[in-house]
Amino acid sequence: MAIEIRELNIRVSVTRNEQEQESGPAAETVQSGMPDKDELIAECVEQVMELIRLRNER
Repeated sequence: MAIEIRELNIRVSVTRNEQEQESGPAAETVQSGMPDKDELIAECVEQVMELIRLRNER
């Protein structure tokens, strides 16, 4: 069965406090604060599957 996603909304909010900006290289700061790529993908898949399940219940 094919799944068609007609609309995908992605919201991102990035904030960095002044102390992080002043210390160390930027790559280390950004990397330490970001979730693992696999975890992020798993969370997205979970949310899409939940929306599909809710739509099918109607």
